[in-house]
Amino acid sequence: MDYRECLDYLAGLGHELREVRFGLEAISNILAFLGNPHKKYPTAIVAGTNGKGSTAAMLASILEQAGYSTGLYTSPHLVRVNERIQVGGREISDEDFAHSFTEVRHAVEQLLEQKALAQWPSFFEFLTATAFLHFARSGVEFAVLEVGMGGRLDATNVTEPQVAVITNIDLDHTEFLGTTRAAIAAEKAGVIKPRHAVISAVEHAEAAEVIRRRCRELQADLIETPGFARPTNLQSRNGRYAFDLVLDGDLFSQLPSPLRGRFQVSNAAAAAMAAWRLAREGFEIPREAIAEGLRKAVWPGRLEVIRERPLVALDGAHNPAGAREIAAFIKEHWPGKRLRLVYASMRDKAIGEISEILFPLAEEVYLTRPDQPRAASPEEILAAARYRPQRVHLEPEPARALERALRASSAEDVVLAAGSLFLVGAIRKAQEEGKLNLENSAHPMS
Repeated sequence: MDYRECLDYLAGLGHELREVRFGLEAISNILAFLGNPHKKYPTAIVAGTNGKGSTAAMLASILEQAGYSTGLYTSPHLVRVNERIQVGGREISDEDFAHSFTEVRHAVEQLLEQKALAQWPSFFEFLTATAFLHFARSGVEFAVLEVGMGGRLDATNVTEPQVAVITNIDLDHTEFLGTTRAAIAAEKAGVIKPRHAVISAVEHAEAAEVIRRRCRELQADLIETPGFARPTNLQSRNGRYAFDLVLDGDLFSQLPSPLRGRFQVSNAAAAAMAAWRLAREGFEIPREAIAEGLRKAVWPGRLEVIRERPLVALDGAHNPAGAREIAAFIKEHWPGKRLRLVYASMRDKAIGEISEILFPLAEEVYLTRPDQPRAASPEEILAAARYRPQRVHLEPEPARALERALRASSAEDVVLAAGSLFLVGAIRKAQEEGKLNLENSAHPMS
C-alpha cells in the first residue's frame, strides 16, 4: 500500500477512542509474528493523566543529546499521523510509514487467517505495532513510549521498560479508567514492572499510595519527585522556568523547563530524574546532556505562542486539571491583560467544570468545533457550561473563531485557543495550509 492507502485503511478501523480496546493479547501476537521488534532496544514508558507527552518528549531529547538514536512514540497527533512516530526528533516519512504499516497489515491478515487473532486490531494497536517495527528497522538505541490511555492494558505496555515514569494523576477518561483517582492510579500503575525503576510525580495522596503499594508488591525501585527531589529555586523566564534539582546529593543547577508554565517544571524534573536513573544503570548520559536535552526539547500545542502582538497561544488542556494549570498561568503571567478565549471540547469532557475555571478569566469567549465526531457543537458547549460568559460568540469553524477573536484584540491583548488537542490541530492545520490569517487584527501592532 502507498501512504494514502494506509491512511484510508487506518480510518476504516474506526475512531481511535470510540473503538478503543484494552488488552495485550492482540498486540503481543502481532509483534511476535513480526519477530518481536519491541525487544530489540531498551525502552522507557510514560503514563499519567496530563504531561505524559511533554515528559516523553523531554526524555527523548535528553537521550538524543547523550548520543543515543532515540525513537519517540506519542499520541494523539495534531495534524498528521506521522507526528506520533519519531526518530531523532524527525517524524517518520510517508514512505517509511507505508512500508512498516503494510507489513503490519500483512501480519494481521495472516494471523486472522490462522485464527490467532479474534478480531481486527484497533486503530491504536495498528499504529503501536507500526512504531515498534519502524524503530527496529531504524536501528534505534532507545525508545520512549507515551501510554495512549491508562497503562495496564494499553498496547504500549508490552515492553519491559528500563524506567517507568508516572506523571500527575487526575480525573479523565473516567468511563474507561474508573471514577476515582485511586482507581485511575491502579490502571496507570500497570506500567510498573518487577524490580525496575519507577519515577513518580504523583502528588494526590490516594493516587500516590496506590503507586507505592504496587511498587512494594513488585519490588520496584520507586523515586518520588515530591519527596526525593522536589524542584527548588524556580525562576521564570517569560513563562518558562529554570529550577534546581538535587539528586542523591548531586546538584543540577538551573535546569531549563522548555515549555511554558510552572506545571511543566514537574514534567521536566521527572524527565531529568529518569535520565539520571538510567545513567545510574549504566547508560552513558552525562549531566550536560540532561540540561541540553531539556533546553532543546520541543512539544507543540502546549501554551505554544504563534503570534506575539497581540499574543496568540494554543493549548490542548482538555480536562479540569489541565484547565486549572492554564488558569494559574494566566493569572501569573498575563495579569491585567484582556483575554479572549477560543474554546472547543469533546462531548465526553467535563465542560461544565472547565467553564467555571476558564470562562471567568476571559473578556469574550468564542465557542467552536473541530471536525471530529466526538466534538461538541458550540450550542452544546453553551448548554453544558455552568458559567455563562456575558460576551459569547458561536463560530463553528476554528480558524474563523480565532480570526474573529484576533480582530477584536489590541496589540496588548491575549487570544488563547484551548480545550482540546483537536482544536489545536485544526488551527495548526489551517495555519500550515495558509487558511488562517494571523495578520488581521483590527488594531495595528505597535
